[in-house]
Amino acid sequence: QVQLVESGGGLVQPGESLRLSCAASGSFSSINDMNWYRQAPGKERESVATITSEGKENYAESVKDRFTISRDNAKNMVYLQMNSLKVEDTARYYCKMNVERLFFRTDYWGQGTQVTVSP
Repeated sequence: QVQLVESGGGLVQPGESLRLSCAASGSFSSINDMNWYRQAPGKERESVATITSEGKENYAESVKDRFTISRDNAKNMVYLQMNSLKVEDTARYYCKMNVERLFFRTDYWGQGTQVTVSP
């Protein structure tokens, strides 16, 4: 089995920064894409950022130039550096990893970490 655990969320004021982390543990051979999603109350879950196994990054327009995704393959971790946070960034943030295990690729999700941006 594979488990993902996020950390780093919290309450901040507009303009401040947070860094989210997500660690994968368990038995697997490799991790392909790593993603961050978010879901605000009453809204659908949306993709925030993706980083491929080759290190190619992709961002939602709403966070481009403010958020940076990175990964540490040796530690099986993905990070999301969030700068210049806005009230509208308030949401529960989830990491997702596409994990290769026993010749199959499966998406795994973390339980989420809350980010609240409030004056």
